[in-house]
Formats: sequence, C-alpha cells, structure tokens
Amino acid sequence: MRKKMGRKSGTKTTLFFLLISLISFLAFAPVLAPLPSFSSHYSLSPRHRHHHHRKVVTSTVAVKPRSFEIDDDKFWKDGEFFRIIGGDLHYFRILPQYWEDRLVRAKALGLNTIQTYVPWNLHEPQPGKLVFEGIADLVSFLKLCHKLDILVMLRPGPYICGEWDLGGFPAWLLAIEPPLKLRSSDPAYLRLVDNWWGILLPKVAPFLYNNGGPIIMVQIENEFGSYGDDKAYLHHLVKLARGHLGDGIILYTTDGGSRENLEKGTIRGDAVFSTVDFTTGDDPWPIFKLQKEFNAPGKSPPLSSEFYTGWLTHWGEKNAKTGADFTASALEKILSQNGSAVLYMVHGGTNFGFYNGANTGVDESDYKPDITSYDYDAPISESGDVENAKFNALRRVIELHTAASLPSVPSDNGKMGYGPIQLQKTAFLFDLLDNINPADVVESENPLSMESVGQMFGFLLYVSEYTPKDDKSVLLIPEVHDRAQVFTLCHSEDNSRRPTHVGSIDRLSSKKLGLPNAKCASNISLFVLVENQGHVNYGPYIFDKKGILSSVFLDGIILHGWKMIPIPFHNLNEVPKINLIIEVAHSRFITVSTQRELKDKPGNVSEVPAFFTGHFFIENANQIHDTFISFSGWGKGIAVVNDFNIGRYWPSFGPQCNLYVPAPILRHGENVLVILELESPNPELVIHSVDHPDFTCGSSKSSVHQL
Repeated sequence: MRKKMGRKSGTKTTLFFLLISLISFLAFAPVLAPLPSFSSHYSLSPRHRHHHHRKVVTSTVAVKPRSFEIDDDKFWKDGEFFRIIGGDLHYFRILPQYWEDRLVRAKALGLNTIQTYVPWNLHEPQPGKLVFEGIADLVSFLKLCHKLDILVMLRPGPYICGEWDLGGFPAWLLAIEPPLKLRSSDPAYLRLVDNWWGILLPKVAPFLYNNGGPIIMVQIENEFGSYGDDKAYLHHLVKLARGHLGDGIILYTTDGGSRENLEKGTIRGDAVFSTVDFTTGDDPWPIFKLQKEFNAPGKSPPLSSEFYTGWLTHWGEKNAKTGADFTASALEKILSQNGSAVLYMVHGGTNFGFYNGANTGVDESDYKPDITSYDYDAPISESGDVENAKFNALRRVIELHTAASLPSVPSDNGKMGYGPIQLQKTAFLFDLLDNINPADVVESENPLSMESVGQMFGFLLYVSEYTPKDDKSVLLIPEVHDRAQVFTLCHSEDNSRRPTHVGSIDRLSSKKLGLPNAKCASNISLFVLVENQGHVNYGPYIFDKKGILSSVFLDGIILHGWKMIPIPFHNLNEVPKINLIIEVAHSRFITVSTQRELKDKPGNVSEVPAFFTGHFFIENANQIHDTFISFSGWGKGIAVVNDFNIGRYWPSFGPQCNLYVPAPILRHGENVLVILELESPNPELVIHSVDHPDFTCGSSKSSVHQL
C-alpha cells in the first residue's frame, strides 16, 4: 500500500516527531497482503448489489474480500465487470507433465477461464479405493491454474458425459443389486453420491474463489434436461453442494438451448444459474433470451458454457472437423454483444487406457464407440500444436474483445519419428491363462456380466464346454456387449495346443455363429473372449453392462457351466496384481523351440490373439519428443509403451491410424512397446514411430464440414 508523504518540516524537531509517528503507524497499520492462502476463509460479500455501487475502494485499514457474483445480467469479479472467455480442458486426458504447457497455450489464445469435469470413475475405480495421484491429482491441477492466474469452472458431476466411459460413473455401480437408478432420486444411488461428494467437495472447497482459489462456479449434474425430469434429484445435489461449499459459490447447470431441455434441467430462481449450449453457427441471442426466462431477474448473463470448436469421432466414421473461419465467426456473434463463452474443447487430449466412451443410435444395438484420440479438432491439437488456422482465427476474434494484450503464443513442441520398430511375437493370449490367479476365476451356471465379476474394463474370457456332434452346431448369443471372438479347442487332438478361431459376434452383427464339425474324443471347450469397447456415456442406454448378458444357446439348448476369467491390463489409475504386459515385455530371451511353438499354423495367421513386443532406442536425452505409433496394416488391439496404456488401435476400421505417445512416457535409452493384436498382425511384424497424426485409415477419410 502506497502512502503519499509530501509534507515537509522546517525544523529538526518536527521532522523527528513525524518520523517517530510514521514508524508507529507502520508498526500497527494493516498491510495489503498477497492473494489469500487456500486455507483462509472470508466473509462473503452481498450477492444483491446494484452495479453503480461497484467501485473498488482502496483502504488503508481493511482488504476487500474476493468475490465473484452475478448481478445486472453480468458477471462481477471483485466488483468489476467480467466476461468469461473460457475453454474446456480435462486434466485426466493430459499427462500431468503437460498440464502447464496446455494451460499456457490456452492463455495465449486469450482465455481467462478453464472448465473441467471430474470423473468419479477415475478417482474411485473400485468401491472405497480412492485415487488422487498422478493423472488424477485434481488438487495439483487446481493449484497450477491458480499459479497461472486462470479461473476454473468445475463440473463434478456426478454424471459428466464428456465422451468418457459411462459418463464418469464407476462401472461398479452397475454391479449393485437391486439395480441402481442412475441420475435419479433413487435413495440407494443418492447415498453413494453423498459419499462421493463428501470426499470430493471438501477437497475442492479451499480452492473456491472466495477462499482465495481459482474456482468461480461449480456445475450441478450435466445437461440433465436431455435425459430426465427429476427435480428432487437436482434439489438434492444443490443441497449437498451447498452443505460442503457454502452459499458464496455460484452453482450452475448446463442444458441444450431449447425450452424442453431447460424446463427439465434447470432450477428456477436464484439458487442455481442456468446456462445453455447449442449448435455452433446457431443464432445465439434468441437462445440467450430464452435462457433469461430460466434465471431470476438480473441473474442471467449470456453464457454458452459449451461452444463447440469441433466434434467427437466414433470408430468407422470420418474424422470430424469444422472450418476455422466458420467457428471464429460464430464466436464473434457472442463476444460482439458482451456475451460469454466456454470453448468445448480448447484442447481435447487423449482417451488413454480404456476410458473412451460410446454412444448409441436409434436403439441400444446401434453402438458407436469413440476413438482413442480426443483431438476434437480443437484449436490446441491432441499433441498441443497451436500453429493452425483455427487457433489463429479464434485468437483474432478474442483479441478484439480483450482490453489487455494477449500473451505471446508458444511454438509447437517438437515431434520425432523414431522409425520402424521390429516386433516379435512373444506369447499367445491363451498361453498366459495359467498365470491368472485361480481365486480370480468365477464359476457360474450362466454367464455373468463383466461388472458382476469385478472386471470394469478391457476383456473377460468366458469358458464352457459341449459334446461334439457329427454335423455342424449353431451357437447363438442373443446379447453380447460389445464384441466377442469365439474359439474352440478339442483337447484330445494331438497337435491342438491352443484354441482355434471360429468367428466373431458383436452388438450390430448376427448373433448366430456356426461351429465347425469336429471329431473329438472328448468334450470341446468353447472360449468366448469379450471386449468392453467403452461404456455408453450419453442417452437413455447408459445402463450399459458389458460381457455376455443373456443365456448362450447351442443348437437351441441353453449351455450351462461357465468360467469367467478376467484378463488383467493396465488402466490409467489401476495396475493389476498380475500384469500380463510386464510379463510379456520382459520375455526377451526366447528359445528357438519356443519360437517354433509361437509360429502360426497354416491358414490361421490372423485369427488368434497374441502379444507382440518391440524395442526402440533413443540415443540422447535431448531427442526425447512426442511421437505417434502408426498401426497401418494391423488389425485391432491395444498398445502399451513403457508400461503405459496409450489406448486402442483399429486401423482396419478407421479413421485413426496413429496413437499419440507424449514425450514424458519415453525415456533415454531403451523403450519397450507391447501390443495385444486381436485379429490380423502385419505380416512383416513392423510398426512405425512417426512424427504426425493420421486419421485416414479404414474406409473413413477426414473431411471438413460445418456443424
């Protein structure tokens, strides 16, 4: 705090007296402190205050509490008019080592606010098992936003959608009996929500803006008006949030900009601020006018809380892209009249591990899993690139409506292609089943869902047996989620040491499969390997259990007696007790006889799931850069680099050919790549490390379109 000391004295006595007085004053007068610590608590300023009273008064005695409020249909930050120019950026889709890099790029675009979801399933993957470290370290992410002077709009769910597995719900919720009614006032469901928010919200409360942190608003649920009409549920969430966060924080809802959605998804009055989203390119102002009807008078600053900069992409589709000038022009229509907007997404990131979501079409069987990349055609690309037309076009618009100069734009991070990687088949999947802990194998008369046996993601192997017939048998699995590969094995045949592939069944295909004739002296073992390709995250079919969900019929007769064997793999926040990937990765010294065993039988080259391992070297530490692994020429599977699950590949279906590998995963010296190929390995057993993404595989091609 600065004081003007302009008075002079003509005598030494007066000067001495003034000096003593000044020392005494400074010893006792309050001094303006830096931003309050996260543990400090302040009384909240009144929420109802007219704008002509909002002047920051410099006081030599007291420090005005920080405040973020809504009044006169505007946002007010510390008593000054504030416009939100924000963007969605999800900490769980970015390696922590890159959080700051991506946030700095968002600031360079001109953003003052970051919006992020909090996925329940990331933080509580098993009941009572809490994870808040590594990529799930939400507290460190909030501290980083505060350090960079970026505000935060927090979206803690409990449902988040976000093209994330099961909309952020832990899949173990689906195993509870009697079944929970998710996203409702079902008391059993609400008890679990109470427990989860009772853990989460006290962690974020110190980071509220009024407490000295960056969080200016907290969202209740997510686009609930597109799903249900349960006001008791929404009121319960509001009461729960207020109990943990207090009355000073702005709670908000987001709903599609139609009257029907807003009627069902909002809470009228002053308790919760209602925001809208809508298709990019729609005239925003009639929608903002509608928004005002669902807020109290003076409490409806126009805010598009999801301004879409691009769109999501499913496997088998063209890569979704939107024009740069088109997107920038749509944003200009909002900002030019003092509206606020949050870019969804400013940076998409990656669906690492098994956390991609899925959608459905006209019915539950019309299943559409999301690709591993969540690039979203956002202005900051999946690998953090900003040297592109969309970033530049949006930045020009934002700069026109920002008083302060924008930060300089960082250059793109370096990329490196490390060339061809020669792979070696190191194990068939079925050869590793003996390593599974027998205690993890579940037996039942009928097949059980994956969630019921504790397998929340990845793969589950169903095993039964049947008596062979002289003629061909017909296998029928009426309901399988999501994709099943069927194998048979006659144990009495001399040269049949592992199962033989018969065919595949998925949610979209015919549910019948012919089993070949087999003269077998013993019963024939039936193996059904089911892949969970991602729980549905949006719409009426989010009650999306995985695995075999019906009886299995053989020639019209129900087949009983099943074993269910979980296949353990890494996920983002879970490391299995028995790690098949590590076992495969370290199987480097394979004898000649073992190699002979691993050779495929004639005519069966591409049909049995197998692990392939390769090694590549980075000679110098300064050569460690982001890279992409190209799976062109391969079939379908998952890939792990240095024990980190970089996601699913499916170039035969497309459009994504290459998986992103951030530099922090790599290391100086030897790097290990392990893949589980489910279908058809490249005959040359070669994979390439390249320096660019590619979305032109399969029958799909990238195309630019206007949403």
